[in-house]
Amino acid sequence: MAASCPLPVTPDLPTLRAKLQGLLQFLRDALSISNAHTVDFYTESVWGELVDLTPETVLAALRKSASEAEARPPETRRLVEAEGEAGVTDFPKIFCETSQKLVSVEAFALAAKYYSVQNLGICTPFEQLLVALRGNQNQRIGETQKAVEFMNMKKSHEVQAMSELISSIADYYGIKQVIDLGSGKGYLSSFLSLKYGFKVYGIDSSNTNTHGAEERNRKLKKHWKLCHAQSRLDVNGLALKMAKERKVQKEVKNKADIEEVFRNSLTNQEKMSTSDISPHFSGSVISNIRNQMETLHSQPHQEENLCFENSFSLINLLPINAVEPTSSQQIPNRETSEANKERRKMTSKSSESNVYSPLTSFITADSELHDIIKDLEDCLMVGLHTCGDLAPNTLRIFTSKSEIKGVCSVGCCYHLLSEEFENQHKERTQEKWGFPMCHYLKEERWCCGRNARMSACLALERVAAGQGLPTESLFYRAVLQDIIKDCYGITKCDQHVGKIYSKCSSFLDYVRRSLKKLGLDESKLPEKIIMNYYEKYKPRMNELEAFNMLKVVLAPCIETLILLDRLCYLKEQEDIAWSALVKLFDPVKSPRCYAVIALKKQQ
Repeated sequence: MAASCPLPVTPDLPTLRAKLQGLLQFLRDALSISNAHTVDFYTESVWGELVDLTPETVLAALRKSASEAEARPPETRRLVEAEGEAGVTDFPKIFCETSQKLVSVEAFALAAKYYSVQNLGICTPFEQLLVALRGNQNQRIGETQKAVEFMNMKKSHEVQAMSELISSIADYYGIKQVIDLGSGKGYLSSFLSLKYGFKVYGIDSSNTNTHGAEERNRKLKKHWKLCHAQSRLDVNGLALKMAKERKVQKEVKNKADIEEVFRNSLTNQEKMSTSDISPHFSGSVISNIRNQMETLHSQPHQEENLCFENSFSLINLLPINAVEPTSSQQIPNRETSEANKERRKMTSKSSESNVYSPLTSFITADSELHDIIKDLEDCLMVGLHTCGDLAPNTLRIFTSKSEIKGVCSVGCCYHLLSEEFENQHKERTQEKWGFPMCHYLKEERWCCGRNARMSACLALERVAAGQGLPTESLFYRAVLQDIIKDCYGITKCDQHVGKIYSKCSSFLDYVRRSLKKLGLDESKLPEKIIMNYYEKYKPRMNELEAFNMLKVVLAPCIETLILLDRLCYLKEQEDIAWSALVKLFDPVKSPRCYAVIALKKQQ
């Protein structure tokens, strides 16, 4: 167990609930924007129903707000002060009190920025957590390793950052077993096993992913051995060079000492009288010294005489099964210390525990881990971009199993979350839902809605890439929906058009292909009628562009709500010693960058 510092102080449950109250007050009016489906944008007159401004005004205000984001601290301070005084933030100027339409884009953008995770003051700095977990251990924070060919830059960034944190938590508890839920292709599991020597169980519901992970892990091991074999040669080459330099320095020192003795002898002979010293003796001394100097100059610098007892090799730092040891012929006369021999012996005995085992199983909140992992022991449970309900179920399993000492979960695919208070008119048998988890939101019977969760996912990706939503493709789909309603009498269509836009040469081509895919007779629509719809809505395309920008601005608030719900749930549990939200990744490289982390009390 590592000698640790006190863990960082995190917001307590009352503070988090106060943040939730303010966020809910804003979202009660704003959520209608996120939940509006762009497919129905024209058929249901979404712009006129929800926005009381021109699209030009909205676009100009949002662009100005983005460019001046860092130059508006007075307004931000007023919002914080208002929340501190009233418990919730009051936004009377954002929406009309009677029509509930948006009337102030500036206030809307400011509130959305304030309620993002990054600005709400609920995150714990990643570096601060690492320092606390490691205590006085001399480890470098943020040390990176070259991405291997089996991972793209995004995945490499995620895997290295998360592995660094997992390793620190494991050292904090002194445990060696990790369970990776939703392990997918096994990148994180393989890295944890190979670099840190953990015994990792990667569990995924897809048998295809499991088999793929096994093959990928085999290739990664081969790549890993090659990398470290090269590192070993580099290190031993450095050790050889250092040993040579030490030998030369020693020889120079010996030469200087002998020359000093020689000079002193000559001086002493000059001072002594011939009656005090025998000429034979003085000659023998001088002859002896000269012989020593000649022998010194004639000695070759032979590499086989070098001693490596004080040098080091990367092979001694790796598990026995990670790199094959170098034969004695490769490094002549290398003497391995008894300590290194013993360490290799101990590592050999424990090498079987430093493995990655891909398993196939569908995980729910009620899954019994002992049935899946026979040698379950004290461990950590982790998940890198676990989809939908798997992220909240990871937290539930963590709270219910005593063997799991810590959890690190980064969720994704918010649109796949099951919501307890969505579609309540339908008969349902599910008992545990993906959202909400905490008592406060359950009491509020809060529901986000699938469209809001979907827009949050898409918008976060676009924000990270510095882009807006793809306006033209959405415009085509919205106009198509009006054609389907008017010409075929279909108001709601459960079928999806799919990714046809990229394959089409024009709007006419898009409509023809889409109607055919939906099983509708496209021959009944002449080209002129189709193009009339295009000309009708083309001047209103900026409405859709402005509306989608509002969705992009609002997206981080939806994510804040989901993450706050999970953090509050953990704060409500009695046996959890510490929990926090941590910004684990660079959001430009990985948009869903926040990890929910919790640790149980140490025994």
